[in-house]
Formats: sequence, C-alpha cells, structure tokens
Amino acid sequence: MRNNILFRAVAAAVTALALAVPAAQAQDNGVKDEFNPIQTGVTSLSIAPDARGASMGDIGAATDPDANSQYWNPSKYAFAYSKGAASLSYTPWLRKLVNDIFLANVAGYWKIGSGDNQALSASLRYFSLGEVTTNQQNEVSQTLNPYEMAFDIGYSRKLSEKFSMGVVFRYIYSDLGFNDSPADDQSGASAFSADISGYFNTYPIIGRNECQWSWGWNISNIGTKVSYNHGDDPAFLPTNLRLGTTFAFPLADYHTLALSVDLNKLLVPTRPREKDYVTAPENTPENLEQQREYTEALENWENMSPITGIFKSFSDAPGGFKEELKEITWSLGAEYNYNQQFFLRAGYFYENAMKGNRQYFSVGAGFSLNVVRLDAAYMLATAQTSPLDQTLRFTLTFDMDGLRDLFGRNR
Repeated sequence: MRNNILFRAVAAAVTALALAVPAAQAQDNGVKDEFNPIQTGVTSLSIAPDARGASMGDIGAATDPDANSQYWNPSKYAFAYSKGAASLSYTPWLRKLVNDIFLANVAGYWKIGSGDNQALSASLRYFSLGEVTTNQQNEVSQTLNPYEMAFDIGYSRKLSEKFSMGVVFRYIYSDLGFNDSPADDQSGASAFSADISGYFNTYPIIGRNECQWSWGWNISNIGTKVSYNHGDDPAFLPTNLRLGTTFAFPLADYHTLALSVDLNKLLVPTRPREKDYVTAPENTPENLEQQREYTEALENWENMSPITGIFKSFSDAPGGFKEELKEITWSLGAEYNYNQQFFLRAGYFYENAMKGNRQYFSVGAGFSLNVVRLDAAYMLATAQTSPLDQTLRFTLTFDMDGLRDLFGRNR
C-alpha cells in the first residue's frame, strides 16, 4: 500500500495550496456540504515564487517591474528601469507538516534593441516533494523523489509610451511517482501552456506631486491538459486570470508608498458533484435517471477542451452567479520605498471558505545595493490550523547595470 506516498505526494502536491486543512475549517464554519474548490493538476504553478509579491499578499499584476515579473505579469519587463536582472528565490513549503518540501525559482530578463522598449525573459521553477518511501506488503519498498517543474521564455514590448503587452511559452513536467509496483511503467506527465498579458502605466499629477498609477492583467497557463495515466483521466492546468492596479505617491523626498489590489479567478470548469445531481432515494427510477445524468456530466467535463473550459468557467458553478463570485480571490498590499534602497511591505490574501479558504496576512522587507537586492517574506495565516502558517520566502536579485558599473564597463 502506498500510505507514505498518499500522505506526502497527494496531500502536498494536490493540496499544496492548503485545500485539505481549509476544508476542515470550512466544516467548522457550517459550509461542509458547500465546500467545492476548483480542481486542477500541477497546482504548484499557482504558488507565488518570490518574496516581494508574496509579502504583499500575492500581488504583482501592476507593481513596478522586477526580475520576477515573469510569474505576475511579463509585459511589465518592457517598462523595467534596468537593462537586465536575474533572481533566485527559495520557499520552504508546508513546514508545519514536513521539512523537505520546497519551491525554488530562477527568473530574469534582458532588454533588447536600441529603443529600450522590448525585452526577453525566462524562468525555471522546481517544486520538490522531498523523499518518500513506499511501504508495500510482500514487495520491495521504493524510495521516490516526486517533483514538478516548469521552464518558460517570454517576450514583451511597448506598444505606446504607456502600454505594453507580453507573451510567454511554457513547458511543464510533473512526476509524482505514483506506481503500484516497481514493475509499473508509468512516466511523468508533460504539458505546454502560454500566457498573454498587458500593462498600462501613467504618471498623473495630484496637487504638486507626480504619482504613478498602473494597471495590469495576465491570463496564464492557457494550454493542454496533463495526465499521469498515459492519456487517461486528464486534468486541467490552473489557467488563471489576474487583474490588478497599483497607485504610488511620494510621502516626502526619497519616500514613496504604493498601494495595490489584485483579483484572481481560475479559468477552469467546476467538476460535477454527484450530490448536485443525485437526490432521489436509491433503487428508484428517478435515482437511476439522475445517476445517468451525473455520469454524462462527468464525462463531458473530462472530455472538455481547455479553451472550452475557459469560457465555461464563467457560468458553470452549481450555485450560479453567486458562487461564481466566490471563485474570485483578492489581495490588498502596500509597499514603502526609501530611495530604492530599503523596502517595507505588508498585505492580505482572501479566498472564500467554499473555494479553499486560504486567508492570511503577509509581511516582508527588502534591502538593495547597486548590484544586489535581498527580499524576505513571512506569512501569517488567520486559520490557526493552516499548514501555510509561518511560510518564509527569500529572493536574491542581481542587477545587470549594477554589475557592469561594478566591473567598470560603461554602456
């Protein structure tokens, strides 16, 4: 029996976004029967990789561009101040449950051309589920290292002085090592996806101060399905729509405060639930008809194309429009900046209890020199039993302009 894998791989990978413990809390809140989160494959793609965005409650659609914009909104790279940058991020994950699950991320960009209006970017993320050992009766135990990874490249360009767009192409691989026996020939699952995004940036004058007001959107992980069973039982990728705005204003010379709001909605159809179809007593004609309708609805969901699923996701919730609104998560965040050298950040993330119940505060800080910047973030879950509580992230960013100045090479 795969008892260790079942806990470590299923509980950590499939519920890595805290769907297991929030479900229990949802029961305490009296919504046990209503708990209906969106189900996707490769859920690690939805984990924020860097400390800056995470410290503001998972915000990044319209914040100032940095090396990690590939995840939040790649079109921001066209407005980046530096010629290029690269970052390394590390996140120990679910530390309240296990101590060897982590997310590592490398990202960066480089401005191309002479007009300073376009950029190439890339990122690589690796989500490790640690080392797990099978405990099977009458069979040799296996030691496995399940993981998920994604590599992507992107291109962004200014279409005007205030607006830019970007595209990203991504390769995804997931190997959770679910083998019933060592003889099973079951390889990992691969998928391809793309992102498309936009960014609008303007500088309004309010009173005597020049402020910055930005808007951004990103539709990420538009792609194929992923399956671990040679094409059987495919799962949707976590296709996501992110909308956000950021307003930054000067407090005094060298002191700036930015306030941000992000909204997110998974563009994935809701999996049919048997209890929403089958309500008649067992062994009755009505029950048999309802079972048939449920089976047909489930088959339609499993065979639905990802593009059809995107449009279907806006109107397929069992609870109608009211439940569709509950699928939207929102974040509020703030960032204080002193002369682009010292940063303080805070934020709040909210997800409805019916759709996952991730609710937490986050705080963070950053220190920047000409060459390198160090950011850290800390999560404080509002649910005392949440495995996401006390999650810590670190990001180290290298500025290419600063490196060139350090080594005495002028542009």
